[in-house]
Amino acid sequence: MKIYTKTGDQGETSLVYGQRVAKDSARVEAYGTCDEANSMIGLAISLLPETSDWTQFETFFQTVQTKLFHVGSELSTPSGKQVAWVVTIEDVQLLEAQIDQMDAELSPLTKFILPGGHRAAATLHLARTIVRRAERNAVTISHLEAVSEYALMYLNRLSDCLFVAARYVNQRTGTNEPTLHQ
Repeated sequence: MKIYTKTGDQGETSLVYGQRVAKDSARVEAYGTCDEANSMIGLAISLLPETSDWTQFETFFQTVQTKLFHVGSELSTPSGKQVAWVVTIEDVQLLEAQIDQMDAELSPLTKFILPGGHRAAATLHLARTIVRRAERNAVTISHLEAVSEYALMYLNRLSDCLFVAARYVNQRTGTNEPTLHQ
């Protein structure tokens, strides 16, 4: 099987179940942004220190990458069609539990922080901003047709999780968090 199909050469692509849409449609923008965020999370994982004490963190974020793929699947499935991989409240709760676990180890926020610090942390901050864009794109779709409430919740919670994860990486690596200068 060849990787290229040539079916998108005229500016259209297929949603799940074959419906053709413009490559700049709201749905394509939304699930494409999820893919972009997913890639950035993968980059962040690759930048973590190469020690075994990051294994649980890496495993968690590989699960997040799978679930983010599922969000993209929901966003690429036309209304009224069966979604292959459904995002659930349990997926959202898993994010919340991880946020709480990481946050319990962090010093309280007393200042606004700037994205940066360790390379993996800075990349997690970038992933966070991409997830926020994916969320905005999904909300745009929700004004026109049904979007899973759990997919929207997942994106919202994931951006929070990535913020806390960036702080967690900075703290665990002993890297200073840049703060807003006033």
